[in-house]
Amino acid sequence: MSNYTPTELQTLVKAPMMTGLSVAMVDMGIVSTAIEAAAMSKQIAGAAEKYPTNSVIQAAFSEATLKSRDLKLDKPDIKPEDVKSGAMIDQAIADINAALAVVAGKASDAEVAEYKQFIYDCGTAVAEAAGEGLFGTGSNKVSASEAAALAKFKAALGI
Repeated sequence: MSNYTPTELQTLVKAPMMTGLSVAMVDMGIVSTAIEAAAMSKQIAGAAEKYPTNSVIQAAFSEATLKSRDLKLDKPDIKPEDVKSGAMIDQAIADINAALAVVAGKASDAEVAEYKQFIYDCGTAVAEAAGEGLFGTGSNKVSASEAAALAKFKAALGI
């Protein structure tokens, strides 16, 4: 049984998803975005299996929760200027802070640390999924803009 309300679960799921989406958007390409979306989906789908003893991740990312009708995430309203200005990354950091506020006092320090790492790993998986350039075939897997976004997320997560 989850210690979290449906709204809190939405907050817990939104943080890693927006982190990954933000990394994808800073270096967007036609093919690379599809590859990065697949990498993000794989991270989310495998979270419960990867962290079987983490109550936060089990509550938010179990198959039952992800398929639940109670878990309704709003489609993000992303504007090109938000990506260019960095506002999208700032919003993702706000989403991370909201999620960390939800788990405060409800999870152990070790579980919170794993959840933070999972959030960061979602961004990393996206960054490493495709190379630079329009079709994602560049030899450099993590672009400078993706690396900069990851650095901001790492600092915000304190890891």
